[in-house]
Amino acid sequence: MSKIYENEKDLSENVIAIDGIVYSIDGWEHPGGDQIRLFGGNDVSVQYRMIHTFHNKYMINKMPKIGILKNYRNDYHFDTDFEKELKEEVRKIVKPSESFATFGFKCRCLFYCSMYFILIINYVINGGSLILCTSLGITQAFIGLNVQHDANHGAISKKPFWNDLLGYGADLIGGSKYLWIQQHWTHHAFTNDIERDPDAKSTEPFFIFHNYQDNSIRRSIHAFQHLWMIPILSLYWTSSICSPEVLSLNQKSVSKYSGINFNNSYVKNGKVISWTLRVLYISCICISPIIHHGYYNAIFIILYMSIVESLTLAIPFAISHNFEESERFPIKEKSIDWYKSQVETSSTYGGKIEGYLTGGLNFQIEHHLFPRMSSAWYPYIQPVVKKVCDKHGIRYTYYPTIFHNLLSTLKYIKNVGIGIKKK
Repeated sequence: MSKIYENEKDLSENVIAIDGIVYSIDGWEHPGGDQIRLFGGNDVSVQYRMIHTFHNKYMINKMPKIGILKNYRNDYHFDTDFEKELKEEVRKIVKPSESFATFGFKCRCLFYCSMYFILIINYVINGGSLILCTSLGITQAFIGLNVQHDANHGAISKKPFWNDLLGYGADLIGGSKYLWIQQHWTHHAFTNDIERDPDAKSTEPFFIFHNYQDNSIRRSIHAFQHLWMIPILSLYWTSSICSPEVLSLNQKSVSKYSGINFNNSYVKNGKVISWTLRVLYISCICISPIIHHGYYNAIFIILYMSIVESLTLAIPFAISHNFEESERFPIKEKSIDWYKSQVETSSTYGGKIEGYLTGGLNFQIEHHLFPRMSSAWYPYIQPVVKKVCDKHGIRYTYYPTIFHNLLSTLKYIKNVGIGIKKK
């Protein structure tokens, strides 16, 4: 007999809800691995469609239906003409079964990982130099942009083992796989939604990304925030390495703003390996330079390396959804096409070369439309995506280079600080 759940808070960690139907995640094998348990106890209507781009009824019917969720949000709708044509055209270029990492991506992944271990071993044994710290900072950023990003999106391999293993690349550069997944997947589901996108409020009140229509958050000092945007981004590594949330593996900003509950057994079971990797990382990056160079010189070495990594890693993320034409109120209507929202809240810049360096983050529109597709494929689908967007009258924002995108971001940030309303 089907059980009636009044609201999302009534869901236990061994069930999920999709479009008002409650499914058990016990007693069957999920093709994508145990990562489905990360979402246990939540309404994942948006996340399911987002992750399973080429959704069909056969896929969802694999899960045992056990009940009904009476009250749930329905801010986005799917199966529009735009979505259907977009998927049809992209499928002609990349078959769903072949959308994982290409040979070229695997070679780049191997190169970045090899460079990381060579540099960090040298750093631990011999101490840090200016050249070594620069190289290590950039390489760590490349691990974050390329390896762990694709892996934690489940985009590298059909086999969950490889995605799971390479996803720990986040922990090897000062972050946390479990915290990153919680924040990043929520950001993908509700991009630029000030109520539920944790990235939209990640730097408040010191720095405002969202173009508020009132002055409840904005202060006079924010008129100059475009001047300290880069310095704020340079602290990305420091804020990550100093975050106490690694102890609980509970990204509080996600649960606070989005209402999604990640306090479940799947996350808790990852504590030991996460803590172990954090201790190992701090020992290598923070303790070893003290042994080689003394306390004060070590502070300079660590700080310099962290700034290099932070800027290389954070700038591509920051400019992707914060630019002059970005949609800041994606759910201002009662219900909106989720795929349209992803296009109009994101930007794309450059081409293949930028994609090789940023893990496809320069193709942010394509990435948000097909987050489980390997970033190696984005240059190939980009022309088709733009063509379909133009046909359906959906704004597609493209910049020739990262510098054009960054300039637009700085202008947008300045306008947000001053309080200029978008027309």
